[in-house]
Amino acid sequence: MKHEKGSLNVGDSIEVEITKIVPRGLGLAFAQGCTIFVPLAAPGDRLTARVVETKANSVFAEIENIEIPSPVRIPPPCPYFGSCGGCDFQQMHYSAQLNAKVGIIRDCLDRIGKIENYGEIRVVPSPLEFGYRTRAQWHADIKQKTIGYFRRASHEVIDIEHCLILVPELDTKLQELRSNIEWDSISNNRIAVEAATGDDGSVSVYSAELIESTDQISAKIAGEKYEYSARSFFQGNRSIVESLVDCAIGGASGEKAVDLYSGVGLFTLPLARKFTRVTAVEDNFDAVDLAEINAEHGDLANISFVRDRVDRYVREARSDSADFVLLDPPRAGGSKDTIRNIARLGPSQISYVSCEPSILARDLRVLIDLGYTIESVTALDLFPQTHHVETVVRLSRT
Repeated sequence: MKHEKGSLNVGDSIEVEITKIVPRGLGLAFAQGCTIFVPLAAPGDRLTARVVETKANSVFAEIENIEIPSPVRIPPPCPYFGSCGGCDFQQMHYSAQLNAKVGIIRDCLDRIGKIENYGEIRVVPSPLEFGYRTRAQWHADIKQKTIGYFRRASHEVIDIEHCLILVPELDTKLQELRSNIEWDSISNNRIAVEAATGDDGSVSVYSAELIESTDQISAKIAGEKYEYSARSFFQGNRSIVESLVDCAIGGASGEKAVDLYSGVGLFTLPLARKFTRVTAVEDNFDAVDLAEINAEHGDLANISFVRDRVDRYVREARSDSADFVLLDPPRAGGSKDTIRNIARLGPSQISYVSCEPSILARDLRVLIDLGYTIESVTALDLFPQTHHVETVVRLSRT
């Protein structure tokens, strides 16, 4: 689409129509030869927006007024929505959220990965749209005696009375912390608190600044029991985790599997039911300790736990040392060398679990160039009401 060239400055008001949602959950529009990005928009919105930042031909704007709302726009149920940085999709009904997330994945595969022929993107909705979150990180402002989440696009703490996406046990714990923190005894101006809950409703809390024991909790997923705590990573939406495991592993079997970034063993244990030998690689020693306990619970003796960084392990491992490799890296993904060395292991199949579509697309490009073909792409909505999405890509060696 062509547009008349013009100039837009910070503070200008412009009328735009949102065409779609793009990575970072931003609404996309065009005006005066510029690409406009608007947070908290819905596809089809006609808006008056105020320019807050300009970069070359890209303009970032905030909604001033919704002139004609999109057909998919709904009133956000949370009173903090728009101020709190936690959710950015509550303005859309759920099916529109799912469509937007598929669009974000597709945009990254097309634009960043330059990937063709990946087929349809299957979507697995969350069984719970609210009250699903079993893991959270809160921030506390000691001087203001507030605890909650950061304000959108800032590090100011918004005091949250109730959070609609938390399971009730975590929402209650948030209120307890507000009442029980000894504010005057903490020297730091800001602290972070990690919290997670188990199947029985017990809550594990960790903060370097709080004197509170970090209890071990547990959950049962697809017949496996997992011990974990607030200090170790575990997926934060248990209502859909079984689907995630099935999507990442289903149909795989063989002699040897390697689970990279294995954590407390979410994928390691079911892999050990399907493969003769499994190697789990994780550099968080606390998580490995828990993974070993989980393997003992499952009476699984065919797992080798490697306490090491993934990049070093794949660099030093011999080639042709795996039939199946599963990787579930942190948001930043692996380095290009790490991805190349994973391919050097020679697995006939790779399962890539990602929470960041842009990094996923970058890494998939490397794997494709090294001889792998995408078999399937699945989007799993582990994070309703936000733009975040979990993606599982299954690849095979050509």
